[in-house]
Order: sequence, then C-alpha cells, then structure tokens
Amino acid sequence: MRSAWAFVTRPFLALALAGAGLLAGGPAHALFEDDEARRAILDLRARVQKLDEAQRQSAEAQTGQLAEQVSQLRRSLLELNAQLETLRAEMARLRGQNEQLARDLSDTQRKLTDQSQSLDARLRPLEPQKVALDGREFQVDPDEKRQYEAAIGLVRRGDFVEAAAALGGFQRRYPASGYVDSVRFWLGNAYYGKRDYKEAIETFRAFIKASPTHPRAAEALLATANCQIELKEVKGARRTLEDLLKTYPGTDAAQAAKERLAALK
Repeated sequence: MRSAWAFVTRPFLALALAGAGLLAGGPAHALFEDDEARRAILDLRARVQKLDEAQRQSAEAQTGQLAEQVSQLRRSLLELNAQLETLRAEMARLRGQNEQLARDLSDTQRKLTDQSQSLDARLRPLEPQKVALDGREFQVDPDEKRQYEAAIGLVRRGDFVEAAAALGGFQRRYPASGYVDSVRFWLGNAYYGKRDYKEAIETFRAFIKASPTHPRAAEALLATANCQIELKEVKGARRTLEDLLKTYPGTDAAQAAKERLAALK
C-alpha cells in the first residue's frame, strides 16, 4: 500500500508543487489559491487512497476466494482419499470372499467327485454285466447272475431237491434270460438227480426242442435215454440213442450212446 501511494502521489505532488510554485511567483489573480491547491491535493490523495483501498479489498476478496477454493480442494482430496481407503477395504473384503468362495467351490467339487465315485461304485454291481456261457455272450442283471450261480452251486453240491426248486424259480422269474437254455439243461439234471425221471425227460426234451444246436443238446438226449432206462422204457431209450447217433455224430455223447445200445442188446 505504501509503495502504491508513493507511486501514485509523487507525480501528483510534483504537479501540485509545480502549481504552487507558479502561484507563488505570479500575481494575486493567479489560477489557483493556496487553499484550492491544498484541497486539490487532498482530493487527489483521497482518490488515491480510495483506489488503493478498493484494490486492497479486491485483492483480499480474491485471496479469500482462493483460500476457500484451496480449502474446498483439500476437503475434496480428503473425501476422495477416504473413499479410496473405503474402496481398498471393500476390495480386500471382496478378495477375501472370492478366495473363500474358490476354496468352498474346490471343496464342493471334490465332495461331488467323491460322491459320484462312491455312487458309481454302489451302482456298478447293479449294472447289467456281460456273460459268456456255452459259446454265447449276453447281458444279465447282477441279481440274475447271483441267483443262477447259486442254483448251479446247489447242483454241483448234489443238493438236487433245492437245486430243482431254485432253477424252477429262476425260470419263472427270468423267462427271457440268456441263462434260460443252461437253466433247462441243469434243471433236467436236478430232476434226474432226485430220481424224478419223468420231469427230467420233459425238461430235457423242452431244452432240445428250444435249442437243438446247443453244445449240450447231445448230452441232454443221452440223459433222456438214461431216464428211460431207469423207467424200464428200453424201446424208447433205444430210439433216443439212435436219434442221438444220427443227429449228433462224432460227439462224446454219441460215443456213449453206442456203448449204451450195445449194452441194451
């Protein structure tokens, strides 16, 4: 302010002093009186002060505005920094949740895999199985296979009564089973074993009629002849043996049939 006053007032003071000099050296009717010059100087000084005050107030107002803007910027920066910290904390929380979810998903997948494998292991025994028997391959249910093997086990142990009941029950339960030909053959043998020769003959004949090309058909025909011999049906036995020789020549059963025929004579 002092410098501005000096800058503004000095030229005007010089002008005023110069005017005063002119008045001092001139006549009484000079342009300016001393008091008029003094009033001019005071007026000029007042104008300069007013201008300086206006400039000062303007500068203070601008400074205040700048300070307010700086303060607002600082508050904004603080708010942004707080928001940033909040976002970082949220991201850390979400990252932790994602990691936990990934672990949970991995555990769930592992459990599902274990359960699937366990279920497969439990279901596998229930799935149809491929069986090869008497030159044929076919699919059977696990329970079907167990029942057949149990019944054949009874035949092999010589428990013919139980074997006949088991094989007969198997026929009724699985009439379309791939085991059906084998079941008929062994059922005839079970009847033969328990000396029920008539049932044995009917069973063997049904077996031969249904499967004349079966590998055990010649054996079934020989067993039929044996049943007839046990029943003293010699003529019928002879005809059965002759049919065997004619239908299945070259088999072991045919060789046995020749021996039986010779014994019958």
